[in-house]
Amino acid sequence: MPGDFHDVRFPPRISLKCRGGPERKTVVVSLASGKEQRNSQWADSRRRYDAGYGVRTVDDLHEVLDFFEERRGRLIGFRWKDWSDFKSCAPLETPTAVDQTLGAGDGAQTDFQLIKTYGGAFNPYPRAITKPVAGSVLIALDGVVQGGGFGLDASTGIVSFAAAPGFGVTISAGFEFDVPARFDTDRLDIELDNHRLGTVPAIPVLEVLS
Repeated sequence: MPGDFHDVRFPPRISLKCRGGPERKTVVVSLASGKEQRNSQWADSRRRYDAGYGVRTVDDLHEVLDFFEERRGRLIGFRWKDWSDFKSCAPLETPTAVDQTLGAGDGAQTDFQLIKTYGGAFNPYPRAITKPVAGSVLIALDGVVQGGGFGLDASTGIVSFAAAPGFGVTISAGFEFDVPARFDTDRLDIELDNHRLGTVPAIPVLEVLS
């Protein structure tokens, strides 16, 4: 079996019509006093989707079936485009090289992970972006867009500079990205209405965290 991840995207025209989003795991304990304590068991959120909402025709169904079989059900991961959150900026905006701050130079570090930060001053959440879209990544040093001098590993989201950015230099980026995901079922329950229309009531897809 050629690895546990295929660098291929689930059909985006089908994922466009799907439902899903981030999930967290919080334990809430009710005390005798009526107060409560809340504890987060996950450091990172995890996204779940249902691709079944995007299947409307027999052709859609066949495309998903073909994709599912090549991934061997839950066995092999793939790229998923979350149309509600696939850019370093808002979905209807255009990414710029100063959208997301990756860190500050120290004169020695050459590798920086792409991240997208959610929230503001209260408790921002930095999400590691491990599946950037090749050709979409823009890099800036202290706000100056870089035309070269760095490389990108599109399978990990790590930006590597040929020379370490100087001390205090702000490294920022703009990009598009996919979600590393897998099917969360080994079975497709297919329904055919006629020779043109078909549905799959549920096709669960789950983010794969590294």
